[in-house]
Amino acid sequence: MSMLLLRNITYSANGRKILEKINMRFKEGMSYSILGPNGAGKSTIAYILMGVIKPSEGRIFMGDKDITELNITERARLGISLLWQEPARYDGITVEEYLTLGGKLNVDKEELKEVLEIVGLPYELYHSRFVDKSLSGGERKRVELASILLLKPKYAILDEPDSGLDITVTELIDRILDYLKRIGTTIILITHHEDIAKKTEFSYFVCSGKIVRKGFSDEVVEYYKRACGKCPLLEVMRYGHQDGSSKGI
Repeated sequence: MSMLLLRNITYSANGRKILEKINMRFKEGMSYSILGPNGAGKSTIAYILMGVIKPSEGRIFMGDKDITELNITERARLGISLLWQEPARYDGITVEEYLTLGGKLNVDKEELKEVLEIVGLPYELYHSRFVDKSLSGGERKRVELASILLLKPKYAILDEPDSGLDITVTELIDRILDYLKRIGTTIILITHHEDIAKKTEFSYFVCSGKIVRKGFSDEVVEYYKRACGKCPLLEVMRYGHQDGSSKGI
């Protein structure tokens, strides 16, 4: 069975250690979450997996192949895809053109309709819309999610897929995970929400650049709530700012 493997990954920037001795493995066809507060190093792990940045120490493997030195394009060819936390904007390109890579991706209309329906964007209303400022941030995020589904990657890294979306996000995440599982994609979901993490099979709890706990998602989430509930940082993440305000997370 093929797997994506991080071995003793350490990453430092501007004299500060952001990740330290991270060891993770992602088995083919399974769903994983990387859970932790903002600033824990979760997105840095995603960028290292995708090849956006290279680790200061450690190696990355896909099966028996060392992919540490491969760039984003080379990793994409191997079947690794990343959903960026901030959705992109492309003036002059329609949703359908964006999703089919300008017609280069061989996708039939029914498949295009299906993935747009999964992300909550009816084909008839959105296929000819431009991926520009006329779409809200949440709509652009849904377009990005649809693009991941169409690519059918071996490994889908979803960096905060719920950010920028409305209250229907739970059902949306359910539909996306169900589709990716159905096509055999390994899911790596990055989140600071406990209920989102519990939707996956296995979780890594990361805090201050280190793995604090790993195991079945239900168990890791319970540990996160029980052992870390009094941590000021996590209290801020759940309920708002330390001054008592309740700005959104």
